[in-house]
Amino acid sequence: MTLTAMRTIAAARRALADRLRQAGIDSADADARLLMAHALGIDRAELMANGERALNGDEMKAIDALGERRLKREPVARIFGRKEFWSLSLQVSPAVLVPRPETETVIEATLDAVVRDALQTEKLRILDIGTGSGALLLALLSELPNAVGTGSDISAAALEVARANAERNDLAGRCTFVACDIAAGLQGPFDLIVSNPPYVARSDIASLAPEVRGYDPALALDGGPDGLDGYRAIAADARRLLAPGGRLIVELGMGQEPAVRALFTTAGLIVAAAHDDLAGIPRALSATVAP
Repeated sequence: MTLTAMRTIAAARRALADRLRQAGIDSADADARLLMAHALGIDRAELMANGERALNGDEMKAIDALGERRLKREPVARIFGRKEFWSLSLQVSPAVLVPRPETETVIEATLDAVVRDALQTEKLRILDIGTGSGALLLALLSELPNAVGTGSDISAAALEVARANAERNDLAGRCTFVACDIAAGLQGPFDLIVSNPPYVARSDIASLAPEVRGYDPALALDGGPDGLDGYRAIAADARRLLAPGGRLIVELGMGQEPAVRALFTTAGLIVAAAHDDLAGIPRALSATVAP
């Protein structure tokens, strides 16, 4: 039975969840609620409280249209054009990755270091390499009121999104965005450098979830033959860019901690213990410049 045959909110929600589940989407129930609320212009509480309300033809068409997009494995965040990250509302476009919850581990590791060194009120200089939507940089600026930052990205389209997100979150006055490869042309010094570089081995991209391989930009996924090209480039520039006592924190792909640690150590960095994400996977690696 199609969604357009359903006459109430509750019936349409159940039908949509069933279709998503049959398509192999694990988050079927949650996605159905989100898509329904978005189509109807109401919040989740209103959706659940008004389950017996009849739907009109336009509403059912809107629900069907969103359902069809999700059935093609388009992520909900891309359908909505926005994603919540570290309490910030971020615009997303085809030019940028959708920020992941595990990437918040980089923010946690960075703030842990700042608090440990009692630097919360300092005018820290932050660099976000491969900024994409601006998620890392803007989250840190939101937590560190005296900090200023720079976001670099090779994609001009991504930088447009990052600038819009800085404006959207009232942070544009404290950050600039530069089009360059890694940090080419940037002078520093920076007190904090963060990055979520492309880290998928090229041959593994085809096996990623359809929501990723079909919708995330290849430029933000492809880490070269072994997934480590971005880390090599960052390691090569780290000593030049870091201020004395400065810190570099990068996101790691699953199983990459030993290889990235070795790269950073070879580049003359002192590498700390990795921070695990909520799944217990080493996700954020921090390093400083050796004396």
